[in-house]
Amino acid sequence: MALVVFLRGVNVGGHRVFRPSTLPAQLPELGLVNIGAAGTFVVRRRVGRAKLRRVLGRQLPFAAEIVVCDGAQVRALIARNLFAGLRLRPGMVRFVSILSATPKVAPQLPLAFPAGRRWLVRLIARTDYFVAGVYRRHMRTIGYLGRIDRLFDVALTTRSWSTFTAIARVLDTAKARGA
Repeated sequence: MALVVFLRGVNVGGHRVFRPSTLPAQLPELGLVNIGAAGTFVVRRRVGRAKLRRVLGRQLPFAAEIVVCDGAQVRALIARNLFAGLRLRPGMVRFVSILSATPKVAPQLPLAFPAGRRWLVRLIARTDYFVAGVYRRHMRTIGYLGRIDRLFDVALTTRSWSTFTAIARVLDTAKARGA
């Protein structure tokens, strides 16, 4: 089964910048597929998680948290369709935050920041290491997204739902090839 890698805190606001698109050529033995610019990869070759973290860590120009999950977990998340029935208005974006470890606390969801009708971030569900939500485009939204780490008391990284659908397409292609 393929693995999916999420690098935490890279290429954000001009800090810890690198070009993820160059990593697959540097590590052909992993069969990496780069998804976007935020440090998201599908690993198509069999490799242990510890070795994967070690190999990736050596290639990065800085220390970064490397979150790894099974492709099957991503497929299961997509199949659950957590956003079904959700009406998106202009300026609203679906996202998934990936927890780096089992959370010490499990807040009851749904939950909104700030509370009330003028929320900017709304967490709607959690499954495995994934927290699904919606945010409104606003200058203060990034601050509320940062509160999710503290809420679950573990480090996490966030990607848009469109990134997850792109990951699913790569996983489906790999499965069809028998990889």
